[in-house]
Amino acid sequence: MITDDTIADAGSELRGGRAPWFASLAALRMGWARVFSGLADVILPPSCVGCQARVLAHDTLCPSCWRDIDFIRAPLCDRLGIPLPYDTGGVMISAAAVADPPDFDRARAVALYNGLMRRLIHDLKYKDALHARRLFGRWLIVAGNELIGDCDVIVAVPLARGRLISRRFNQAQILANEIAGLSGKPIAPLALVRTKRTRQQVGLSRAERQRNVAGAFLVPPGQESRIAGKAVLLIDDVITTGATASAAARALKKAGASRIDILALAIAGSTPVGP
Repeated sequence: MITDDTIADAGSELRGGRAPWFASLAALRMGWARVFSGLADVILPPSCVGCQARVLAHDTLCPSCWRDIDFIRAPLCDRLGIPLPYDTGGVMISAAAVADPPDFDRARAVALYNGLMRRLIHDLKYKDALHARRLFGRWLIVAGNELIGDCDVIVAVPLARGRLISRRFNQAQILANEIAGLSGKPIAPLALVRTKRTRQQVGLSRAERQRNVAGAFLVPPGQESRIAGKAVLLIDDVITTGATASAAARALKKAGASRIDILALAIAGSTPVGP
């Protein structure tokens, strides 16, 4: 056990020019970690998450794949997180957000839902391609920096039980776990559930999506204390029309959440702006 006396003795040894025993042990462990990491890179060299080309580090993209992703950058709508053509200064709200205000407060996403990003998300959801989760986590930390800083708790958009059993995992929960691990923010994996199995949203109109997810979410008894009075960061893979996010936000606000922000890997239906 390392006690206060041990730390004091260590300080004395350091002042006397001698490294404490646990510092030497830590250095030895770090050395071995570098050796094993180097061996692992020889056995399984780093490869691009998108195309498997050789790269310098694990969990990253090659330059060609990087250029194939339409990352969302400012200026953007503060409510919907969609790119805007020019910056007017200060907080900007898009015409779409004014015409049909969402039930959540703010949304942010890493990129547009097209090209390589679309394929990476599809592989995550349907092909068990979990190797991209660390890269996704880093991207989400950057794209949602402000939202993560403002939140009290992280919640993933849940899957229906049958779909979770058939798919074996919830991709939104995996993303939420990555964000919580990198940010240190608390996560509440049981705070939101689906009360009914909805149709796949792919191919549905906006009105059909809204009807499809109406009343689909609930904060279960015993979980209200995790939500009441809290700023909740809701995590999903793709924001399409915002119907799912709004339905989940309504359930969380009904349980007393003070605000709901949405963070996703991609936004569908927007057009790249600028060069």
